Amino acid sequence: MRLLRSISSIAALATVAGCASTGATYKSGVAPKSFDRPPFYTGASAAPDARRIVHLPIRYQRGAEQAGLFEPKGDSGSAATSLIAAMNTYLDSLAISTRLTATVAEVGTAPDVHFGCLAGIGGDCIGDGEPDQTNRQLHLSVGRPSADWISWFGSSLDSTRHDGALVIALELGQYWPRQKGLSIHKEVRLGTDYAVSIPWLTSLEKPVTVVQLTGALVGRDGRAVRIGAEGLMAKRSNLLASALGAQRLVTDDDIAQLRTLQREDLPGAPLVWQVALRNLVSRLLAQAPATER
Repeated sequence: MRLLRSISSIAALATVAGCASTGATYKSGVAPKSFDRPPFYTGASAAPDARRIVHLPIRYQRGAEQAGLFEPKGDSGSAATSLIAAMNTYLDSLAISTRLTATVAEVGTAPDVHFGCLAGIGGDCIGDGEPDQTNRQLHLSVGRPSADWISWFGSSLDSTRHDGALVIALELGQYWPRQKGLSIHKEVRLGTDYAVSIPWLTSLEKPVTVVQLTGALVGRDGRAVRIGAEGLMAKRSNLLASALGAQRLVTDDDIAQLRTLQREDLPGAPLVWQVALRNLVSRLLAQAPATER
């Protein structure tokens, strides 16, 4: 994994060199924030009028965590594409916001929300393999969109009465495992009122790969107003791999299983991704949790 992240880091540096302003957190609208526990949100606390907010189709951001080659496929017919389609249908059905109908195809780079461990120069999580828990926080930030995206976005809103939009992505991240209270049990805190247990031999000094939803409420000027993240599932390593400090890659099969994974801790055992998506949208809009219609 160290090599994979290094490859990803080199690719990211090359992208930044080609467009120094895009992706920078400076003047992105929301300052980065660190967390020890969920909920993972920051930005304006005032609730906007949801009637004046649209949403862009949810996208799969392959390669957000490492080189895309090592992440689930995103092409036509893939498990990720099927999950994204189900998510978009569900988001539309919530009727909290309306989908943006743009007459011109989207261009440029949208605001990029990143959530997970703080990455060092080599691409590894800072604190990886170290007993000191000082750097075990998770970091939430948003990168500034490109100028052509801001122009496209503003023009798309000009013909509407809307003032902003929700921009949501499915991607991978690295979360720190935690000791569960005073017991020997361990868990990964994924999001709002949601944590999953992991094998007790899992090293607390190594991050765990998580499938997550990240999102931003974006104003007409392209700057983020509020950002957040909700984890969906943690990739559990087998006991031997965990004891050796190794991580397993998230596969297409994992994404396929995620589509039907249920929250057994909630009444009616709703789907994990539906609960997470409702929480994400509601909290980005600073509202009470949305309910199904």
